[in-house]
Amino acid sequence: MAKYVYDFTEGNRNLKDLLGGKGANLAEMTNLGLPVPPGFTITTDACRHYLAEGSLPDGLEEEVAEHLAALESRMGRKLGQPDDPLLVSVRSGAKFSMPGMMETVLNIGLNDESVHGLAKQSGGNERFAWDSYRRLIQMFGKTVLGIDGDLFENALDRLKGRRQDTDLDAGELQRLVETYKGIVREQTGKDFPSDPREQMRLAVMAVFDSWNAPRAILYRRQERIPADLGTAVNIMAMVFGNYGDDSGTGVAFTRDPGSGRQGVYGDYLQNAQGEDVVAGIRNTIPLQELERIDPDSYRELLGIMETLENHYRDLCDIEFTIERGKLWMLQTRVGKRTAAAAFCIATQLVDQGLITMDEAVTRVTGDQLAQLMFPRFDGGAEKKRIAKGMNASPGAAVGKAVFSSERAVELAGQGEDVILVRRETNPDDLSGMIAAKGILTSRGGKTSHAAVVARGMGKTCVCGAEELEVQTAERRFTAPGGVVVSEGDVISIDGTTGEVFLGEVPVVPSAVVEYFEGVAEPADELVKAVDRIMRHADAARRLRVRANADTPEDAARARRFGAQGIGLCRTEHMFLGERRQLVEDLVLATTDEERQAALDALEPLQKADFIGIFRAMDGAPVTIRLIDPPLHEFLPDLVELSVKAATQEATEKDRRLLSAVKRLHEQNPMLGLRGVRLGLVIPGLFAMQVRAIAQAAKEVPGARPEIMIPLVATVQELESVREEAVKILAETGVDALIGTMIEVPRAALTAGQIAESAEFFSFGTNDLTQMTWGFSRDDVESSFFHRYLDLGIFGVSPFESIDRDGVGRLIEIAVAEGRAARPDLHLGICGEHGGDPASVHFCHDAGLDYVSCSPFRIPVARLEAGRAALSGNDSDTR
Repeated sequence: MAKYVYDFTEGNRNLKDLLGGKGANLAEMTNLGLPVPPGFTITTDACRHYLAEGSLPDGLEEEVAEHLAALESRMGRKLGQPDDPLLVSVRSGAKFSMPGMMETVLNIGLNDESVHGLAKQSGGNERFAWDSYRRLIQMFGKTVLGIDGDLFENALDRLKGRRQDTDLDAGELQRLVETYKGIVREQTGKDFPSDPREQMRLAVMAVFDSWNAPRAILYRRQERIPADLGTAVNIMAMVFGNYGDDSGTGVAFTRDPGSGRQGVYGDYLQNAQGEDVVAGIRNTIPLQELERIDPDSYRELLGIMETLENHYRDLCDIEFTIERGKLWMLQTRVGKRTAAAAFCIATQLVDQGLITMDEAVTRVTGDQLAQLMFPRFDGGAEKKRIAKGMNASPGAAVGKAVFSSERAVELAGQGEDVILVRRETNPDDLSGMIAAKGILTSRGGKTSHAAVVARGMGKTCVCGAEELEVQTAERRFTAPGGVVVSEGDVISIDGTTGEVFLGEVPVVPSAVVEYFEGVAEPADELVKAVDRIMRHADAARRLRVRANADTPEDAARARRFGAQGIGLCRTEHMFLGERRQLVEDLVLATTDEERQAALDALEPLQKADFIGIFRAMDGAPVTIRLIDPPLHEFLPDLVELSVKAATQEATEKDRRLLSAVKRLHEQNPMLGLRGVRLGLVIPGLFAMQVRAIAQAAKEVPGARPEIMIPLVATVQELESVREEAVKILAETGVDALIGTMIEVPRAALTAGQIAESAEFFSFGTNDLTQMTWGFSRDDVESSFFHRYLDLGIFGVSPFESIDRDGVGRLIEIAVAEGRAARPDLHLGICGEHGGDPASVHFCHDAGLDYVSCSPFRIPVARLEAGRAALSGNDSDTR
């Protein structure tokens, strides 16, 4: 028969899956001989059964009764015993810490009879007894019975007026109990349950139910905690911090969770129970004050803190209660900390000999490193928030609002900081995005054009701020509350939170970025810690890290950030701006002469681009993707052109252009004439690019070009382009690998055939995800992804982190079949996922050779590649 209940003496900290973090750690402290009130834990297995079946599992109530009897025997009194009651607390405790997200009920076992026994047990302290009873009804009413907590709070506030709750006497608290019981009766139609065992049973089910409370679901989604873990329930003998001034409750940290500095950190509250500290009903005092109030308990607490930190080899977060001068430990866990503290603590523990550098690398995450790299707004500054959108690309940006790329370039050229504000961006906005300090859009999601390009450039970006009505023609936007921001007005955007502020908010620069950029040597403790961990991660990792970079400037920055090559150079980005007309001429050419003229004009421009990139990479490999734009990006807008062609001012060229655009118009350009298809349909296009690559490589000693053919779905497409490319390379005497981008599901499923003609694969996971799921990444995030997340259909967008079961399975198939056909096949990934921590772990597990990501995410990928190598198959990046 399944075992659902464990005494604290039976568990240990390695049983978090079964006992939850709180139960496992209570058991560990019990085993260490620390003063823990006795109790037992109901397992997560019981919770999962309850949530799935809607009832407690068979045998659970009998097990609970057995353990309760053992607890009663040990304590020498029974639960709710009228003359000498045992009281218990019922607390949640999931595998991963979810502070404040689920439920707790204290003082279970009190009723109209046992409250008098509690008073007697406490030496006649009537006030303490009635205070404990009112707390039970208040917590039980809100947590178990679902009554609005404000009803209880308002009743308490009316009674105490301007006084503290500690100023209420026994008589007043007794009257408050009657008021609370009336609230319960009025709101539920039933009396407050007086049976202690019924109180405990209902409280256990309420804790189970709280696993699926909205705030718990939201927290799990934010922290990427699986929804199927469930929570354990801990039932513990009550100890009381609300006996009087010789009692109290507190929270302590073994180090500062904000900075990592060692010392005494925490809060203490006299004459209170544990929930009072977090509820903020009274001002706490610094933990150091406990030395004056109760020096013996203070010294004992410091000793226990040292014991726990040395035992857990990490920052510990501790909850404790002092009952009449006796210290009790109620909880410990590895404490949450800021990103800065995480890096500092990891290296401090190495220096203390508590952990190795291998462990230090696994103690920090790429997400924490990313937080340290972006500038932030000064937390103490005044701010006027006017809107909130999606936190598309982290950082803090301040500048004048502008509503066109041209104006952004113009003002930036005059030394002004600007924020480009658009409904949404498109490739023609690239120049303005480069010029701007940040980008703000009222439409789009985290994988919209604005978001993807901004992340690639390390630009702050807020997308999908739907509260804003952007009026581009009028050069202004309106925000809720009648706020109007016109061009030239200063705004501030926070890409970490998605917030938009009116006016200038002071920005604090990132010393970590200055370190990566080589602007400053490691000086302060934080940057030194980052430097040590990054060096060790680089030495440990198997995956190489390349950059997605399209310009010499991006390539140079990528090198400074530690890139070992370029994994994706997108040549279509080289054809925007003033060159767009040349591509338009090429696409719309109707004769061989027109087409060749356009190609001849483009080739020297391409060659110059490649020379600059090869020089910036200084002998590192450069994977160049041949042109792969959806065709509509280079054609005039059909509607605008139709309107123009219908006017009297229309020229013959306009009408000819309209005819050509109609001929080439596509309902779904992302699945149309692009990639290898465009290269096969327009003779000479790919040949021109290959020739430009080869000629550029000849002029740059040590250049290592790799030519990537995009959107291949069948080996015949690749063979056709490869044959021509090999001939051109032979003519110029340049060696270059020729491979393909795996971004069509059919290519992944026929990878064995394709590998016979490809020397490398680069997985384009943006399109591979789009085609596997049948999602248009430009549309779905803003239309229905939020609902999918709410329903738990997926915990994180598949465009943010690789879908291991679907897209990941295709990649694994392609890796296995590709390497079977060509053992020396080189494998990498160049989609947005290349900089996502969880996806880097997947790439390590799948056996890829490298990941490629935007320059700004390179340090994150380097760190996560090291963590993946040092933590085996553990892909937990929390």
